[in-house]
Amino acid sequence: MGMSGELNHRGLAALAKTYGGLFHMKMGRIHMVAVSTAEMAREVLQTQDHVFSNRPANNSIRYLTYDRADMAFAHYGPFWRQMRKICVTKLFSRKRAGSWASAREEIDSFVKTLDSRVGSSVNVGETVLGLTKNITYRAAFGSVSRDGQGDFSGLLNIADFFPWLGWMNGRDLNRRLTNARGALDGFIDKIIDDHINKKNRKCNNNNNSEEEGEVEDDMVDELMEFYDENGNANNDLKSSSISITRDNIKALIMDVMFGGTETVASAIEWAMAELMKSPQDLKKVQQELAEVVGFDRKVNESDLEKLPYFKCVIKETLRLHPPIPLLLHETASEATINGYTIPAGARVMINVWAIGRDPTQWADPDKFDPSRFLEDGTPDFKGSNFEYIPFGSGRRSCPGMQLGLYGLELTVAHLCHSFNWELPDGMKPNELDMNDLFGLTAPRAVQLVAVPKHRLNIPLL
Repeated sequence: MGMSGELNHRGLAALAKTYGGLFHMKMGRIHMVAVSTAEMAREVLQTQDHVFSNRPANNSIRYLTYDRADMAFAHYGPFWRQMRKICVTKLFSRKRAGSWASAREEIDSFVKTLDSRVGSSVNVGETVLGLTKNITYRAAFGSVSRDGQGDFSGLLNIADFFPWLGWMNGRDLNRRLTNARGALDGFIDKIIDDHINKKNRKCNNNNNSEEEGEVEDDMVDELMEFYDENGNANNDLKSSSISITRDNIKALIMDVMFGGTETVASAIEWAMAELMKSPQDLKKVQQELAEVVGFDRKVNESDLEKLPYFKCVIKETLRLHPPIPLLLHETASEATINGYTIPAGARVMINVWAIGRDPTQWADPDKFDPSRFLEDGTPDFKGSNFEYIPFGSGRRSCPGMQLGLYGLELTVAHLCHSFNWELPDGMKPNELDMNDLFGLTAPRAVQLVAVPKHRLNIPLL
């Protein structure tokens, strides 16, 4: 196994068995530290959070984020705090009804599409990725029309540039980077210009702006409130002196595109694969849905809180398959952990995947067993139980957690309630390939293909 093979979640977990929950490696001039236990993760993400709050970025990432003009890769400090505040209070806030409505409507239309394919094999991985792209596109750009969606999907392949540890380079990479950034510029510039025109039209006919705003505001509209071409503070803002440039808007939209599509799609596909591999758990989920929802209507958002076993399935999926298996941090200054000195600028890899499967924290850790979350005192994923941190923890935890979780729960609930599922061509549950690929999100190595059958007494219109 080459060095790059050892730097994935599985390789690092294997090395941790020999070298412990905190070990150091050197790759060229780069110091790397791998964290594989809850206790060490707490030290990095809570006790010494201030030292470990930066994110490493190689040249590709710096180039694609307009030199860290975004939130995901900006260094910790006043600018990052402003960007985080915009994300938490504006883009991903529960008050931003548009994002949640986009998710609901797109999931609804997704279920109708599946209904038209009942009885035939469906590539669940592919269709679910299409769904999460649509949700993100709608939430970010508001446009129900699919104009530009092809460009958007093409841009998502920028995730190819995230073998972020810096050993990838060469002319081919540079050419692809330049093309990707050019496409991103053209695509988002047009969207920003459309939003500027929309804002000007609103100002000109102020009469119905209130109603319009309620219906139409999307994430770019929210960001336009803080927009100033020259980066001067926007004096119209009573609430803050935050000001962002066009590059910041592009870079934040990029965060939303990458943070909200592949991660959520991968989690939905893993949940369905685990349920199909364990038919007795799928049966329990469907029984719970039958009792709470019945067969005469589709599942609603308000049903989710009344489905305790279903919630456990989602939690167990996130434990075994965290959306981003390796969280990357970087030391802002020299630090000491457990008596070991970690130099400034070291890359710190927190192996969330290994921590979620640690046999000292979890009984039978590799087994899919949702009922473990029914027991009192099982950890929650909000970030303070370090044996279970699928969304990270501390300052750099995932700001879109609520929205991502909402898309994940609602989609899986619809899939389980609206359809019965069978594996194609007489395949047995234990024959399902449960391997993952090394990448930013560790998706399934083989996409899940399954056959939906009608389950409800009503047409899925």
